This record gives sequence, C-alpha cells and structure tokens, in this order.
Amino acid sequence: MKSFRKVLIANRGEIAIRIIRACQELGIRTVSIYSKEDKLALFRTKSDESYLIGNNKGPVEAYLSIEEIISLAIKKAVDAIHPGYGFLAENPEFAQKCIESGIEFIGPTPEMMDKLGDKIKSKLIAQSIGVPTIPGVEKAIKSDQEAIKFAQRCGYPIMLKASAGGGGRGMRIVRNETDLLQEFHSAKNEAQKAFGIDDIFIEKYLESPKHIEVQVLGDNYGNIVHLYERDCSIQRRHQKVIEFAPAFKISAEQRKAICADALKIARSVNYRNAGTVEFLLDKQGNHYFIEMNPRIQVEHTVTEIITGIDIVQSQILIAQGYKLNSKEVGIPRQSAVQTRGYAIQCRVTTEDPSNSFAPDTGKIDVYRTGAGFGIRLDGGNGYTGSVISPYYDSLLVKITSWSRTF
Repeated sequence: MKSFRKVLIANRGEIAIRIIRACQELGIRTVSIYSKEDKLALFRTKSDESYLIGNNKGPVEAYLSIEEIISLAIKKAVDAIHPGYGFLAENPEFAQKCIESGIEFIGPTPEMMDKLGDKIKSKLIAQSIGVPTIPGVEKAIKSDQEAIKFAQRCGYPIMLKASAGGGGRGMRIVRNETDLLQEFHSAKNEAQKAFGIDDIFIEKYLESPKHIEVQVLGDNYGNIVHLYERDCSIQRRHQKVIEFAPAFKISAEQRKAICADALKIARSVNYRNAGTVEFLLDKQGNHYFIEMNPRIQVEHTVTEIITGIDIVQSQILIAQGYKLNSKEVGIPRQSAVQTRGYAIQCRVTTEDPSNSFAPDTGKIDVYRTGAGFGIRLDGGNGYTGSVISPYYDSLLVKITSWSRTF
C-alpha cells in the first residue's frame, strides 16, 4: 500500500478545487500549477503549494507542458499527479512519463487510455465482446473519397467525430452530400487544434436518442463495479449542459442491460480507476456503445450524491493500492451499491445571449450563489471581483440539486 504525502493537480479551475478538497479530506498535501493568465485564479489559493508553469507559453499550452510539469513534480517531491479532466487527462504519453519518473498517475494505465480513449479502438473492443455499436467505419477517414463512399453506403444523416475528442469538439452532423466535405475538413481542423490529432471517423447518426452513461470504478486487483447511470441527453452544440441521475423513462431491464455491457467493456481491459462508458438509446429501446472516457467526468457529482460514494477520493485511494471493497475506499460489492433519490447538475457560465450565447469575459460586480437543502456547489472562478478571462472555459460554478423525487 502506498502512502501519498503530496499530490500535484495538473489542471485548473473547478476540477482543481474539487481534487484539492478530496486530498485535504484524506490528509494529503496539494500542489497546484498555474499559467501566468491564472495568476489571480481562485484554485491556486486553495492548495498548500502553488507554482507558475509555462511562463513562455500560451495560456492553454502552459497546462500541456509535460516535461515542465514532471520536472516540477520531481523537484517538489510529489508522490502522485491527478490530471482531472481535459488538458492531459487522456494523454497516454503523460501517464507514461509519470510512471517512468516514479510518480503515480491517478487514473488508468497508458495502455488502457490508448485502447479506450480512442473512439475507434474502443468501438472495436466493444464489437469483439458482443456489445452493440452504431454502424460506422473501423478506422480514421483520411480522404474526401473515403468520406463520400461511406456516406453513400450508410445513408444520411451521418455523424463526424474526432477520434481523440471530447466536449463536443470535432463533431458534426451531416444531412446531405452537399455539406459533407466542408464539414469533414472543418471537423479535422477543429480536432487538430483541440487535441493535436486530426483523425476523424464516421458513423450513422441516430435521431433524438437518449444519451446514457455508466460510471465505473476498478481497482488494481481486477475488481470492477458500476455506480449506475446518468442521463446526459440535454446538450448544446454536442456538449452536455444538464445531467441527472438516475435516468428515468428507461425500464429496469434496459438499465440492467446497459450497466452489464459497461462492465463487460471495462473488464475486457481489466480497467483501473474511474471511467465512464457511454451509450445511445434509440426510440425502440436499443442501446449502442459510443465511447469510454478514461477519466473523471464533469458530471460525476450527480452520481456521488445519489450513491453517497466520493468518486475523486476513490480515485486517489485506488491509486494508493486500496481494494474497492476495503473500508478505506468505502465502496461495497456490486450487490450493495444503492441509489437514493434524484440529482440534477447544471453549469453556470458567463455567456452573451445577444451573441448566440458565446463565452463572455469581464469583471463580476455582484455574485450570489444558490443555497438550501439538497444544494451542492462546485466552484470555479465565481466570486465578487473575479475577472473572467477569454483564455479558458467560462464555467463559474456547477450546481447540483438533490431530492427524494425527481
């Protein structure tokens, strides 16, 4: 069993504060990194230590400086690194560098990330174990001719997706051949800018499906459990904006089948740490695997509230070598994982309604939060006097509400 004295958080904003809180509750010291643009950000004041990173780099590139982050972690005697979500969270190279430097990476292994973090590879894994998937290509589309050929064979509408993507970036719905090539190149360019990889794959687009995802946790000893499902169907520009758990208007049989298939996929690679297996549910009630995110999710709060299980603390304890069914982790065997009541999460962001709700910037003059029984706030940069910069996500706070009935 490993003992973490100090954990570095390779992230910023709301998720950095969330990880800092989990570490502090476990008695672990925390180290924050911040870009020069984040000099006054709230998260860096919450940790025990805080250091400037990427001083000669751009605002996003600073948080992608693998060598500099690893060097700082070694210099400051860090035992482990938590990547949060976004930035380096799904980067196998970063996870491998941590391992090579003797630093524990709080997440899955690089091999697991490589297999499941890539949408095409994970889809092939699902097909190999009999989990249904949406009809689509089995490798990245490289040319205009390949894109046209698949679309003609599959029929419109189709969905273009960045293989290494997330957060709705590199995704396009195409409904006719006229728009195909323009959207194909647009998706490739967006994927390259966001993820450094422009691989695009294509699949049949399902009209108005339910988007259901299953939270899983696996330890280092082959034990894997699911914490039931979340409904993430309410989206804007292919990005989730409202999430709730458990999903309603799905039958007990559908819930059981979806959760069972999520475990099959996780077990196929002996998955370790926290992950989310995502499915689409069509109007006929059939479910299809679409991807697995090998990291913590923005919407993990709703699952924590209805199960009473702290997922971020569980990540840290699993990385230390604790078993899922041990008293320290506090996750019982699968048959004893229960849900209670309903939870909904929404995101409060700075946006301009007169400009198609584009992210907005400026100083916050007045800030009042929600409050009351069943209200949980996960703060980012929301407070009176805060200056919202144009460089990062415009999230101020996540609000999660709970009650016994939906």
